[in-house]
Amino acid sequence: MSGTIVVGVDGSDTARKAAEAARDLAASLGATLHVVSAFDGDRSEVFGSGTNKWLVSDADKAGHVARAVADTLGGNINITHAAASGRPADALIREAISKEARIIVVGNRRMRGIGRVLGSVANSVAHNAPCDVYIANTYDAD
Repeated sequence: MSGTIVVGVDGSDTARKAAEAARDLAASLGATLHVVSAFDGDRSEVFGSGTNKWLVSDADKAGHVARAVADTLGGNINITHAAASGRPADALIREAISKEARIIVVGNRRMRGIGRVLGSVANSVAHNAPCDVYIANTYDAD
């Protein structure tokens, strides 16, 4: 198959499980895995004092999350990462379009109970993606 698989992460355990499923899928299909963390807005904070000040933005934080997950996934595949501006579903779809992705992988968090009624990232991606969507089971077995 080759091509690219996009997965969204936010630092949560469920997103980590989706990323692991995406890694396994990419390995089995010979695809590149593109790990994306979304950020909404671009707030910045200054840390430190005097001449030792650091400016940390939402984009920086999202980039760090994506890179940290990508760096720990391992596997014998090509893995890239990025921070993407916007609501998570919209950011994933834009990244998938820009990378000409064949599949977007999302976790099924918030697809049970009231979250299913109110909406979720997986639901929004599934209804609007320009490519196939794989919804990974990120819930622990009951």
